[in-house]
Amino acid sequence: MLESHAYLLPKLCDELGRLYGGRAVKVLDLGCGNGYVANQLSKLGYDVVAVDQAEDGIEVARTAYPHVRFELVSLEEERLVDLIGEVDCVVSLEVLEHLFSPRRLFEQSAKLLRPGGHLILSTPYHGYLKNLAISLVGGWDRHFEVEREGGHIKFFSPATLRRMAEGCGFALARWCGAGRVPWLWKSLVVVCEKVSRGR
Repeated sequence: MLESHAYLLPKLCDELGRLYGGRAVKVLDLGCGNGYVANQLSKLGYDVVAVDQAEDGIEVARTAYPHVRFELVSLEEERLVDLIGEVDCVVSLEVLEHLFSPRRLFEQSAKLLRPGGHLILSTPYHGYLKNLAISLVGGWDRHFEVEREGGHIKFFSPATLRRMAEGCGFALARWCGAGRVPWLWKSLVVVCEKVSRGR
């Protein structure tokens, strides 16, 4: 289990419970990595399908959790919609910040979701107080980990997430912080409701 799952999974499960009240709705885990979250959601009774573009991650997921449907497909591929079909909820944890075109995640989710469906995503939190605290301790070099392969290339606030969501046919229903103390959170968890067909 990744460290982030310890503080993100309880928030995700709370939101799914609030939205669907334990009904066995169809959930897509978009950017599923090693499949841990998809497996946990499946154990709670959700009808889960999970996708990732990393072949090694999908291989690990299929081996560890053979009862969950995993597909090797990129968010960029148009066939994603035909492959998966309509879902009630799209879940995407700590994926958005890695995308050169993050709007694509919203656009594809809008195509996949049934009318009134929901997108629940998380991304690292970057707010004024947290950024100030990092600055005061001289922590930006360590925070950005510039020598590590991959990593975060986009940084979001609730305002920028709202603009992107609304531009793709969603209403941002609510957000909350996760991990660490308030206003120094590690991540934002955002719930968006589909209000129109994505552009």
